[in-house]
Parts: sequence; C-alpha cells; structure tokens
Amino acid sequence: MNTLGWSVLGAVAAAPFVAEALRKPMGHTAQEAAPGAIADLPSGRTHYRWTGPKRGPIAVCIHGLTSPHYIFAGTARALAALGFRVLAYDLYGRGFSSTPRGKQDMDFFLKQLRDLMDYLGIDGPVTVVGYSMGGALATAFAAEEGLRIRSLVLMAPSGLAPVYAAPKDRIWTAPVLGDWLMPVAGGWALRRELAAEAGAPTVIPDLTTRLVAETRRRGYLPSVLSSRRHVLSQLLDDDHRTIADYGTAVLGIWGGADQVIPLSSMGRMAELNPNAQHVQLAKATHNFPQTHPGRIAEILKSFLGDQTGSERA
Repeated sequence: MNTLGWSVLGAVAAAPFVAEALRKPMGHTAQEAAPGAIADLPSGRTHYRWTGPKRGPIAVCIHGLTSPHYIFAGTARALAALGFRVLAYDLYGRGFSSTPRGKQDMDFFLKQLRDLMDYLGIDGPVTVVGYSMGGALATAFAAEEGLRIRSLVLMAPSGLAPVYAAPKDRIWTAPVLGDWLMPVAGGWALRRELAAEAGAPTVIPDLTTRLVAETRRRGYLPSVLSSRRHVLSQLLDDDHRTIADYGTAVLGIWGGADQVIPLSSMGRMAELNPNAQHVQLAKATHNFPQTHPGRIAEILKSFLGDQTGSERA
C-alpha cells in the first residue's frame, strides 16, 4: 500500500476518536447550572429533579434510550396533580448526568437508581414509571425489589420483543463496525429521525432542539450504542413472571402506531402477567408521553388515583 493509501486508512480508523473528541463534554460548570440538583454518586454525578408536593407518595420516572428526564414533563405534572412527589433523573450519558466508563447494562443502570435513592433517603414503597428502555429498567428493578414497589407503570416498554431487529438497525450495534459507525454517523442518523418528527404535536416545545444538542455531547453516542447492545437486547420474561407473582399493580400503555416497540409486546406482557392492565392509544407513535399528555394524565388518574387518595386519607 502506498503512502496515500496508508494515510486514508489512518484517517478512517481515527474518525470515530476525532469525532468524539470534538464534541463538548458534560462538565461540572454545566451540571451546577442545570435546573434541579446534582447527586455525587459512587459511579458518577447524576442530575435529578423533584416535582409535586413534598410529602406525597414517591413516584420515580425512568426515561428511555435517547431522551433525558424532561421527556416526562407532562407525565410528571400529571402525577404531581394526583398528589405524588415525582423524581425524574438523567441516566448516565444523557442530559446533565456524567458518563462513567464501563458497559451500560442492566446492572449499571440499576446501581445508578439504587445509589440515587440511597442518596435521597428513599426507603419506603415507591411507584415506578418507565418509558421505552426505561420500561425495561423499571421491570428489572420491580422484579428485584418486590414489595418495595407500590405500582408499576410501563409506557411502551422494551424487554418483551426484539427491538431494532431489522438488518438496517443491527448494523449500528455490530462488533467493530458499530464502534466506528455510531460516533461518526450516529448523530446524523438521530438528527434525521428528529427532523422527520419535528412537526408532531408535543408538550415540550423545544424538544427537537434539546435532543439535537444531546447528539453533540461527548459520551452520548457511545452511551446509546452500549445501551442498545446490553439493555435493549434483553428479554425480561422471567422478570414479568416474578412481578406477577408479587401481585404488583401493573399498567402497560401502548402506542397503536409505535414503530419502535411492536404492539405484540402488549400481548406478550398479558401472557406473562395476566393481572396487568393495558391501555392502547390507537393512533399514537412511540413518542406518546409528549404527544398525548392529556390522555396520559387521564390514564394515570384512573390507575393511580385511588392509591394517592387512600394514602392521604
């Protein structure tokens, strides 16, 4: 190979490292200026926010693969209106949280959640709300914590059917190729998806701008890649059976037009946990937490209203 060939090969090999180095890291200054607060946890700094009355029963919201805690803007207000004290936080590698080194698997994220709850002194029963990948994390947490979980709300949860299983999606997580492709082109691909959805109604007016900024943050794209490989690849049948055995009150909310989490997941969850309740939003896409906030509020009131009322009584 001549000199030019070696130079081109070197540039190609270096591209993901250069692309990631050019992105802005999440530093302490930005974290300290963020709305809410920062918890210094053993594995990294975690950004969190409280919403609702200080003495209400606690609801913990766990977001999905690419959207930080603010995806729950409408949901948190609905829960607060029911009397809940709502904790929403940024998973590592997203929002204002740090990006610790290491594989982002289920244990990685459950440790973050437990460390945060210990930091905040949360030791009583909690309601857990999980969206998309956060639904898988909420499921695993509820299966391990058992009676500590008052109720479980799963919004289009992963963990019940393969996600991103098409060949065009598997390219992004392929060994070696995915490690090159995600830092180099992952931001472009995510921004293209956001542009296609920019005209959809949302309770978060600047959602697209915020998510575009995420793609330009150092550590975000590697976090997305690791989570796709090690969390979204997991099926949680045994965890759903365990939750059913505990008798935990479970609600599944599904988008009828969801192109990310197949609607077959609702049927699978019904098989694994016959006592779970389900609501399908017929024309909703995967983004229904921000596109259908009023309907979500009604559903949560129907499912959780008696619990908060009886506790206050």
